[in-house]
Amino acid sequence: MLKLHRYLRPYIFILILAICLLFVQAIGNLKLPSLMSDIVNVGIQSSGIENATPKAISENGMNFLKVFMSEDDIKIVDENYELIQKGNSEYVEDYPGIMDNNIYILKDVSDDDLSKLDRVFEVSTRTFIDVMSELNSKNNNSVEITDNTQIDFSKIYGMQPYLESIDESIINEARQKAESMDESLLEQSAIVFTKLFYQEIDVDISKIQTNYILWVGLKMIGVTLLVIVSAVCVNFISTRTATKIARNIRKDVFKKVQTFSDAEFDKFSTSSLITRTTNDITQIQNIIISGIRIMAYAPVMGIGAIIMILNTNTSMTWILVLACVLILILIATIFALAMPKFKKLQELIDNINLVSRENLEGVMVSRAFRTQRYEEKRFDNVNKKLTKTNLFVNRVMVFMMPAMTLIMNGITLLIVWIGAHQIAESALMVGDMMAFMQYAMQVIMSFLMISMIFIMVPRASVSANRINEVLETEPVIKNPKEPKKSNDKNKGIVEFKNVNFKYTGADEYALENITFTAEKGKTTAFIGSTGSR
Repeated sequence: MLKLHRYLRPYIFILILAICLLFVQAIGNLKLPSLMSDIVNVGIQSSGIENATPKAISENGMNFLKVFMSEDDIKIVDENYELIQKGNSEYVEDYPGIMDNNIYILKDVSDDDLSKLDRVFEVSTRTFIDVMSELNSKNNNSVEITDNTQIDFSKIYGMQPYLESIDESIINEARQKAESMDESLLEQSAIVFTKLFYQEIDVDISKIQTNYILWVGLKMIGVTLLVIVSAVCVNFISTRTATKIARNIRKDVFKKVQTFSDAEFDKFSTSSLITRTTNDITQIQNIIISGIRIMAYAPVMGIGAIIMILNTNTSMTWILVLACVLILILIATIFALAMPKFKKLQELIDNINLVSRENLEGVMVSRAFRTQRYEEKRFDNVNKKLTKTNLFVNRVMVFMMPAMTLIMNGITLLIVWIGAHQIAESALMVGDMMAFMQYAMQVIMSFLMISMIFIMVPRASVSANRINEVLETEPVIKNPKEPKKSNDKNKGIVEFKNVNFKYTGADEYALENITFTAEKGKTTAFIGSTGSR
């Protein structure tokens, strides 16, 4: 195939453009599961609250949480919040509770500061839960705190003097325990409390949720449109480029064949040259179309999906490894069975073209000698061989899709089964499981696309070699670069002097030292022993 790379050179820039569009398409497809996960995790489960850091919190709520913060954490909070006195009409639209409470409002903070604040509120809220659980187990306290509880803040704030007086070692131990917990668990707990703090100051939670879902939904629509436009452009570029390359190859093959002598026609046969000019070039065209669409897209999609999986949840990556192993076993089996047959197909097509051409050209001779039955059997023999090979290849390929579907559905069930248990244990969020499922399918489909390319490449490689044989063949008889002009007097007269001739591969000459002149308007012939007396 590499020997035909010169035909790609004129289209190198358009191919680079197609590859860039494929990257855009792949990145867009990788982004969609993440956005879907955000809608489920944040938009639905967390009511649209993205961060553990509340944008606003009552003074009582902040002072209560500070009980469970370290001195460094309190310093970070004080630097990034501003206390607004109750009755301030500037904030009443967003935080109606300001009419009755002093409220801490979050300042404009950088992403780094927001990450630090998230960690502070995650650890402090989890410390509060663990401290209360510890005290409940020791004192049978009537106030029970869980991640999903609806807190009575009047009771909680009333306990603050008692909590401030307990042994500091209890709070420190709970804080250390919280700091060692899984990040996703901490975030879930903190967002539950952030929602409760919002409700305390009468923030419209449903509005936050609706706005978040609409915004992420619009981003998904935008990404989808970008993916569609990229895919359409790539399909247009790949089809147009492949068609032009096939046209150029076909043109060069035809020009080359025009220079062949009988020796070259004997070497290739007319039927083989027809197959090479049609079927073989079509194979090249198909591999270029598929190659542009898949060879750049599938690896980016597969590697990108694996990276996204590792960032989403690493506890189920063994499922992905299992899926890849099963797919590789399936592909290896198909390769072992189908590849030899793919290579043989082109030769069988040559054979059927040869027999068909000979029958069509010699139909009158066949009728004259009453050999129609023999010719029918001859054609039937090559036709059955081609049919049998095609059926075998198609049966193997047909088996692949149900097997792939079985693997994909089995992996989906396994992800749901394992993911459901982790969700029940609060070790995984629903959106993350759904995203993991989609990324796993993208990895599997990438393997499938790559395997299809590997199946097509050997057949196209055989076709490319057959085409290259024609293009690189040097005719035995070559036209001179600067032909001599004939004398007008001798126009139409051909003269041979002391000419020798032998068939290709023969040891002896069939004709030696032959001299003759073929004059215009006359017939000149050599009559062998069968035509002489």
